[in-house]
Amino acid sequence: MKTSLKRAVVSAAVLALVVSVLPAAAQDAVKADPKHYKVVFENDQVRVLHITYGPGEKSVMHGHPANVAVFLTDGLVRFATPDGKSQDVTVKAHTTQWDPGGAHLPANMGDKPFSVMLVELKAKAPAGK
Repeated sequence: MKTSLKRAVVSAAVLALVVSVLPAAAQDAVKADPKHYKVVFENDQVRVLHITYGPGEKSVMHGHPANVAVFLTDGLVRFATPDGKSQDVTVKAHTTQWDPGGAHLPANMGDKPFSVMLVELKAKAPAGK
């Protein structure tokens, strides 16, 4: 009896943790962090965000669909993922990068402001256009 009760308690705790983490991991960046994320254009195909971070500033865990980033400044950005891993990425102004999307928590690790335009893809374009 004690073993099955332990299993039930552990299972409930794991389920509660998973349920509490999933919404945060997939949360929309603009809703999760309006200080750093501003919508500058949107239609039925794309949403364009202007993202700015001061030196040492970080966001909260959030998600993006597939996107293309256009870096406006040089920067050193740390991306933490929901699995607890992190990666530091050095970017150069006027370069671009494709990303398939997903959840992350970015932080500006540099001593200067960091700025990027992010073009989020909403859906595939209709055929023949």
